[in-house]
Order: sequence, then C-alpha cells, then structure tokens
Amino acid sequence: MPGPQLYIIDYQLHGQPRSFIIRLERLDNAEAWHWASCDAGIGIIPKFGREKIKKVSRPMAERYGITAVSWRISGSKPNQSVGDPAVVG
Repeated sequence: MPGPQLYIIDYQLHGQPRSFIIRLERLDNAEAWHWASCDAGIGIIPKFGREKIKKVSRPMAERYGITAVSWRISGSKPNQSVGDPAVVG
C-alpha cells in the first residue's frame, strides 16, 4: 500500500492565482475543491485524520470566489495537471 504523496493544488481566489502543497493518501477533484477552500479560509480543516466534517463542494466554493481548481502530483510540470478545470464537470 503506497503512503501519502505530495500534491500541488492551484486555484484562483477572486481572480488572484494561489497555490499550495498538501500531503494526502489520495486526492480527487472533490477533495481538491475542499482543500482549496480550506487554504482560502472557507473550509474546515479536521483536527484528527479520521474526524468527519462537511466538505466544501465546488458550487459552495464558487460562491466564495474560488475558481479554476486543478491539482497535480508534486514534481510534475504545471501543464501536466491531473485535475484540469476544463475537463472537470
């Protein structure tokens, strides 16, 4: 079983580009939107790894000005985004 990996999440907050690195076991588009919301100060960061919290959805994040969320594994080039905003529905 692979351990946690480093991911880079890029997004825009009110039109300003932002980016951060996070270590997680797995990442998908829904998780990327939630963690971008946390970085922007909107979402709740769980205190414990197994704590269940209500995640911030894409529509909710967009209401607060978060757009163009994309993510990639650390070490890959920015144009090799796994979560491309043009592809994500």
